[in-house]
Amino acid sequence: MNSEEQEDRECSPPQAESRPAGGAQRDYEELEIENPEASRMKRAAAKHLIERYYHQLTEGCGNDSCSNSWCASSVVFSRMDNNAAAVKALELYKVNAKLCDPHPSKKGTASAYMESSALSNSKINHKDVNTLRDNFKDVVYLTEEKVYEILESCGEKEDYSPLIRVIGRVFSSAEGLVQSFRRTKSHTKEELKSLQGKDEDKDEDEEEAAASSATAMEEDSPASSSASSSSSRVGEGASGDDFKLGPDEVSVDIEAVRRVYERLLPNEKVEAAFLNALVYLSPNVECDLTYHNVYSRDPNYLNLFVIVMENSNLHSPEYLEIALPQFCKAMSKLPLAAQAKLARLWSHYSCEQIRRMVETFQQLITYKVISNEFSSRNLVNDDDAVVAATKCLKIIFYANVLGGDLDVEHNEEDDEEPIPESSELTLQELLGEERRNKKGPRVDPLETELGIRTNDCRWPLVPFEEYVNEPLNEVLEMDKDYTFFKVETENKFSFMTCPFILNAVTKNLGLYYDNRIRMYSERRITVLYSLVQGQQLNPYLRLKVRRDHIIDDALVRLEMIAMENPADLKKQLYVEFEGEQGVDEGGVSKEFFQLVVEEIFNPDIGMFTYDERTKLFWFNPSSFENEGQYTLIGIVLGLAIYNNCILDVHFPMVVYRKLMGKKGTFRDLTDANPMLHQSLRELLAYEGSVEEDMMITFQISQTDLFGNPLMYDLRENGDKIPVTNENRKEFVAQYADYMLNKSVEKQFRAFRRGFHMVTNESPLKYLFRPEEIELLICGSRNLDFLALEESTEYDGGYNRDSRIVKEFWEILHSFGEDQKRLFLQFTTGTDRAPVGGLGKLKMIIAKNGPDTDRLPTSHTCFNVLLLPEYNSKEKLRERLLKAITYAKGFGML
Repeated sequence: MNSEEQEDRECSPPQAESRPAGGAQRDYEELEIENPEASRMKRAAAKHLIERYYHQLTEGCGNDSCSNSWCASSVVFSRMDNNAAAVKALELYKVNAKLCDPHPSKKGTASAYMESSALSNSKINHKDVNTLRDNFKDVVYLTEEKVYEILESCGEKEDYSPLIRVIGRVFSSAEGLVQSFRRTKSHTKEELKSLQGKDEDKDEDEEEAAASSATAMEEDSPASSSASSSSSRVGEGASGDDFKLGPDEVSVDIEAVRRVYERLLPNEKVEAAFLNALVYLSPNVECDLTYHNVYSRDPNYLNLFVIVMENSNLHSPEYLEIALPQFCKAMSKLPLAAQAKLARLWSHYSCEQIRRMVETFQQLITYKVISNEFSSRNLVNDDDAVVAATKCLKIIFYANVLGGDLDVEHNEEDDEEPIPESSELTLQELLGEERRNKKGPRVDPLETELGIRTNDCRWPLVPFEEYVNEPLNEVLEMDKDYTFFKVETENKFSFMTCPFILNAVTKNLGLYYDNRIRMYSERRITVLYSLVQGQQLNPYLRLKVRRDHIIDDALVRLEMIAMENPADLKKQLYVEFEGEQGVDEGGVSKEFFQLVVEEIFNPDIGMFTYDERTKLFWFNPSSFENEGQYTLIGIVLGLAIYNNCILDVHFPMVVYRKLMGKKGTFRDLTDANPMLHQSLRELLAYEGSVEEDMMITFQISQTDLFGNPLMYDLRENGDKIPVTNENRKEFVAQYADYMLNKSVEKQFRAFRRGFHMVTNESPLKYLFRPEEIELLICGSRNLDFLALEESTEYDGGYNRDSRIVKEFWEILHSFGEDQKRLFLQFTTGTDRAPVGGLGKLKMIIAKNGPDTDRLPTSHTCFNVLLLPEYNSKEKLRERLLKAITYAKGFGML
């Protein structure tokens, strides 16, 4: 085969000449013998016709109203991949099928086709043909300079088809993309000439290999399904492998990639080439990562993900159907080390760049959720695109954490004494009921690989709220998802492994299932234990208390349980008030917690101090109570979460951060002690001489419970060490450390120990951030009674349009804030809104007979208000106010 024939073959569309009919081949051979020039011209004409058919099948003629069923612009046309289009182009050529005239919108491509057709039917010299065929077919990887060279050449001819083919060839090949846009090291002129010579030698070798063995498809779009081929050629012809990369660096020149995209993406034809190439690239990449372990042999394989993710059009509608889902599936197959490297790399990106990538994956998830009808039979967990996009979003999430304001140093020390194991453990093992997660809560593998925790980040680059996908939360079947989370099977994905995408309401539901299942497990184990032991054991955590001695009765009982068998704390709580008939289905427990909290946080007891300015409580560093009392308070807080009860607790955020393992720092003084925080800020900002003007030393004073001053040295002999401009940062840090950590170390450690006695096996730390823990314990402070009205249901003959129901809501909306809280306390057992607000509170208003002088009553266990049908609005208001103001105690109705 001569050089011109080889050139014809390389210029042809994918597989256009790979399957010629036998008769046609014989005709070509006879013509070549008789008249070589005529044979060449005939081959060229056939090639150009086949090429036009191929582009008609892949790109269309540009006419939106085209009626040709074999044109991609026609509404009746069914899209096909490149291979199928090449085969079909040959078939259409054989039957002389209809060819569309290029529409004016396809002018650039059309001019190339028309010019080529004209040339094939006229006598021209070889120099002109070679000039027009100069479509950069030898380009197997790209640099910024090469792109601009091709772009300039195409601009001069007003024909962008060579650029489109190069983009399609390189961006559909993992091997080509990995080599492209490499970072360069500064070289001398001699080194550059040497490198250039190597490039030319390599190109010649590749052309010879392509002419002898490769098909047209492999020449135009070299696939990378072979990992060995990829690894052997990566780095050749592209400098940048000769310098060592850091753990957060890649060999691709990211700025160059961004400039190239900025130049090319505005061109619609070129943009379409990126789209089509990604469709072809992604399955091959997925195969490489799944079966060939390509990343471990060639870390530069990561380059292609970096390059593709720089495409700012990934979130556009054209990508959402096929291209982006396939790419996400490939990216989700990256090994853990590769994911960690991507996260470290992207952590250096700006807020806007991180947000763009977040929006890309969020848009895909939302699109797939909205366009499908998910249910308990068709789970969103089974949608590959949604699952893959969520896994990719996790990489961006940790990049966001790494790039934010990190505090990895100030961590609370673990408890010196481990939390005692249950005495039932041996029996559980005998019964095959060994506890799961005995080593503590789950930790995300990517967190471990990166050496950080989500709670280490105070201020992420992009707010955590932007990672929550509300449409996904609405269709997620949390009971099924929780099952997948606990079973940890490879073929079932749980969104609880990516808690950043879930809102607080959904995560709270997952925690509820975990707590309930653990309660049922403890109950079953207790029954089996009693059968083996032959003695009756209580399957519940039963507390019988007197209202007038609630602290003594409750804390003494809990102390005994914590000492004898801490596993009993994980049983379902059952509270009984002595002398009252109320059966605890949840409502009695709510009031129990409310009363206990009121007593514990009474300033007269002295366990906590209260700040009138911030309305917050803090541990009393000079309290006379022993550590056991603080342990019991921690148990109460843990029991409230475990039993899904809301507490009226007012702690600064630093308490929840400390519960999650982070020490308090200067920044935490913002809400814990704002006056001290402001004073220390002024000290740091002071421009004069701190030592001469302020005369402060490293000794500070505090007042105890009785107002007596207590001195404390932040450093040894602190009273003799002045605070200067040079050491004031150290002074501020140590002052904050003392106030938030050291001064209350004993009290808080005991408190945290009690809290962990109940929650140590819970996914609490895995699912929730500190601000969400506060929401979980305290509920929402925003009381939206309009949302409550919308979500309320009616029973016993009432409905939304009943006269008394309308009057009831008019009265309730006219109440003041305190009266509204009293109503919530009366109806639900707590004056706080649940996680998600009052709209998540399923209240029921039921008819309780005709007009009467009786007061309204309630079932706080089930949030049911029993309302008689009073004959006037005034009477309804008077009876309701009396009920909510003087209600106390439980009885049987």
